[in-house]
Amino acid sequence: MSIPATADPRTLTCRAVLFDMDGTLVDSTPIVEQVWSEFALRYNLDYAEILRTSHGVQAIDTVRRFAPAGADVTALTAELGAMERVRTEGIVPLPGAAELLTSLPGDAVALVTSADRVLAEIRMNAAGLAMPATAVTADRITRGKPHPEGYLHAAELLGVQPAEALVFEDAPAGIEAALAAGIRTVAIGPNTGPLPDGVLHINDYSAVHATVETDATGTRTISFRL
Repeated sequence: MSIPATADPRTLTCRAVLFDMDGTLVDSTPIVEQVWSEFALRYNLDYAEILRTSHGVQAIDTVRRFAPAGADVTALTAELGAMERVRTEGIVPLPGAAELLTSLPGDAVALVTSADRVLAEIRMNAAGLAMPATAVTADRITRGKPHPEGYLHAAELLGVQPAEALVFEDAPAGIEAALAAGIRTVAIGPNTGPLPDGVLHINDYSAVHATVETDATGTRTISFRL
């Protein structure tokens, strides 16, 4: 199925919606900054550079990049993960996220996150958001963002072609992954970096509206007014 273009550049139509989590549905910034600050302090690392490059990627990839030579990357990643799982204070949904998720068909939505399943459930629950039935977490793929594997797998699970889907993402690595998968992408929030041509930007979901329609053939489409 091809998705027809619309005359309104702020209206996008799709058959499935793929959301990143941290920074896209859930604001977990205080916890992320705490954990990486402690990691940087322990090893006398450049905290600002860690934050700049870790956003949206799997923790193990950041640890592998910055940990001192000889460090047990797997053990250190597990330690950082354990720290994140017990810290939920200050986690909130992005404005409008709960209402938007509620308005969408559950079988047309997937979460694609660099967090593992346990952490994803903890953060979604802390933000008061229902966990989508389809979730591609870090433990379900072999290559994390900016590789497109996660988004391609999510589209496959929902039974759509990449061109029929739409991604909401907040991080450069995630935006790169979605575009590499051939999926139209909407950037959200203040941490997107410079955006490629054709990528629209929104601050949050407070002004986003979704309309679900089914045609005579039974084909369902979702139109987003941004």
